[in-house]
Amino acid sequence: MTMKFTHDSPILVTGAAGDLGAIGRNLTAMLIAKGHKVRALVRREDERAEALRQLGAEVVQGDLTDLTSMHRAIAGVSRIYFGMSVSPAYLEATVNVAAVARHHGVEALVNMSQMTVAQMSITETTPSPQHKLHWLAEQTLAWSGLPVVTVRPTVFLEGFFLRLAAAGIRDNDELALPLGNSKTSPISAVDVASAVSAILDDPASHIGHVYNLTGFESADLNHYAHVFSQALGRTIRYRNVPLSAWTDMLRGFALPIHLVNHLAVMAELHAQGRYDRMTDDLFKLTGKTPTSVYDFVKLHAADFTPSKATV
Repeated sequence: MTMKFTHDSPILVTGAAGDLGAIGRNLTAMLIAKGHKVRALVRREDERAEALRQLGAEVVQGDLTDLTSMHRAIAGVSRIYFGMSVSPAYLEATVNVAAVARHHGVEALVNMSQMTVAQMSITETTPSPQHKLHWLAEQTLAWSGLPVVTVRPTVFLEGFFLRLAAAGIRDNDELALPLGNSKTSPISAVDVASAVSAILDDPASHIGHVYNLTGFESADLNHYAHVFSQALGRTIRYRNVPLSAWTDMLRGFALPIHLVNHLAVMAELHAQGRYDRMTDDLFKLTGKTPTSVYDFVKLHAADFTPSKATV
């Protein structure tokens, strides 16, 4: 059976407002640059929604767990990017989107999953409730009969290095994370958005495929500390902090317990070497090599550099 794909209907991008390391926001800009109409789903009307309009997107406000707003978002679109931040409602949102997408007959749905799902099964999971939700979501989408493409990135450069480690590097010249001495292959969210953009631009050959996206290299944190040192021009050292102290710090930031538990499990899995993976899937999709940690640090050098004291 040959699928007929349309090019004049909008593509729905969920999580389009996003924040640090947001795939949806980058994806929106990339698809518009390729000449696609984009319907950007946001949770609230704010300056980020207005910025999406300035890009040329049609902005729709809604909640992934609300059927009515999902009909409003999905009706008339041809393709969907589905991605959602870490949340206890992740599976509900997936089923909600899948049910409405099937009702409206979308031709392609790109599901943003996680690399860890590749190592999970009906008898093997991880202690992270979010990992289990991602695995169940993949099962649900497979059962739905929708034309799905699954993307499983490893950990994001923006997440661990900008969100969780920047302050220690900036203030103490320390890459302080509880990741042990094992190797990891972090990838930029911009690279992931580029891969998704390539899929949504012409999805026919990708339907039913799973793409595992890794970064430029897989290395331990001492190596990455050396890369930071080279990029910033000062010595940065890796300190393997105790996991309990790190999770206490996260709780002090008033992060949701679901997110804290997820990050703690990710740290444990890193220490076990579970993120020591390398694939060439990004290159196959985009023709480009992943962003290196060196280039990433150079790009975000201001976030890792102490501000000069004013006299």
